Amino acid sequence: MLDIKGFKGALGQIAEERGISPERVIETIEAAIATAYKKDYGKKGQKIKAKFNPNSGDVQFWQIKLVVDNSMLYTDEEIEELKENREILQDEPSADGELPKKFVFNEEKHIMLADAKKDFPKIKVGEEIEIPLVSKQDYGRIAAQTAKQVILQKIREAEKETISSEYKSKEGEIVSGIVQRVEGHTVFVDLGKTLGILNREEQIPGEFYRPGQRLKLYMLKVDDTSKGSVVMLSRAYPKLISKLFELEVPEIAAGTVVIKSIAREPGFRTKIAVASEEEGVDPIGACVGQRGTRIMAVINELGGEKIDVIPWDKNNEKYIANALAPAKIIAVKIEEKNTAIVSVPEDQLSLAIGKDGRNVRLAANLTGWKIDIQVGEGPVAGEEDSEPSSAKASEGQGKTEEKVEEVTEKKPKKKRSKKDLPIEDSEEVGIDGEPEEAEEIENTSDEEPEMPEGQKIEDESKE
Repeated sequence: MLDIKGFKGALGQIAEERGISPERVIETIEAAIATAYKKDYGKKGQKIKAKFNPNSGDVQFWQIKLVVDNSMLYTDEEIEELKENREILQDEPSADGELPKKFVFNEEKHIMLADAKKDFPKIKVGEEIEIPLVSKQDYGRIAAQTAKQVILQKIREAEKETISSEYKSKEGEIVSGIVQRVEGHTVFVDLGKTLGILNREEQIPGEFYRPGQRLKLYMLKVDDTSKGSVVMLSRAYPKLISKLFELEVPEIAAGTVVIKSIAREPGFRTKIAVASEEEGVDPIGACVGQRGTRIMAVINELGGEKIDVIPWDKNNEKYIANALAPAKIIAVKIEEKNTAIVSVPEDQLSLAIGKDGRNVRLAANLTGWKIDIQVGEGPVAGEEDSEPSSAKASEGQGKTEEKVEEVTEKKPKKKRSKKDLPIEDSEEVGIDGEPEEAEEIENTSDEEPEMPEGQKIEDESKE
């Protein structure tokens, strides 16, 4: 007697461990029971269907037959001709699920329309009928072993389909994984239910990988093979940058700030153009974060790769000038055939081109324009407006100094006694704040000061 409670527990455990639904496990069991029934009690060519009730443990069986008419069957002449040409007769559905146009009649698989209408009056050609069979409980060792193999195979197939569908829904997203092993230039990453492959061309140049290292990777695609699903990963794909910014910048995830374009040379430098969809939101400030915390998180994840965040602009001239930052631009001239000529000061030429031409190359990829850089003369764009403001500032500073002097002159001078004044001050300022002659002060400094007569008499009497 089947232990229903124990069976349901085992059913749930298998479904949880394999990551498949309990209904799919029951379908697998039904296919295995049908195979065992056919092995012991069926005939060659029969198609058996089993229905298992997990609550009671009962199993019902049916034989499936396809309803056909004469137009769907090969004639004897056609069969002989096919045999002479050594062509294979196809009676089973193809890999796409399509039925063959004609069949070789087999009474275990097919039933004529006239015979089928005796029991099923509304049946049509091409439909299937189910003929009940007697249920059996006892099966031999070979049938049981066959059922076991069918269950294992079906569960493996169901697991592969589940993994494939799960990871196919994540194509174009960021996944987190742990490096499992490195074989040559190929890195195998543990993604949880399956392994991902990071090929050499999708790795960041100069980046080293060690087992146990946790990484964020961009999922390129999922390929279905005979051995299961193969997940192709990338660390060099440009969209990895935008996905990392979505994780770090809430404004990008909410759609307030939009990344318009990305140009990347993995391991060296990346330029991204951002724009704000709402007034009052600074797109560059949102990406950089307070004290650069947001952009530093992205840079650290990429192993120190430099990132330039520039403002996107509808005006192509301004957009190209922004893309060449940090170089200062004199002027941008738009030419035919999607070409732009950029004039820069002589001291900014090497900065505009960049090391190995990287800055101008990234700017061209970012904007979609072919950029030619040449040395020009003239004021740098954006500094013309700064000169009048500096002049106004200096003018205002001069007025401020004049006011300070005026206030100083009007401020009343504090009266001080002559004996408290130093010699230098006594030369310019008198006791009452009025000028005095310098000679008089000089004489008093050389001679002894005269004392009043009464004071002299007192001093002599003391002696």
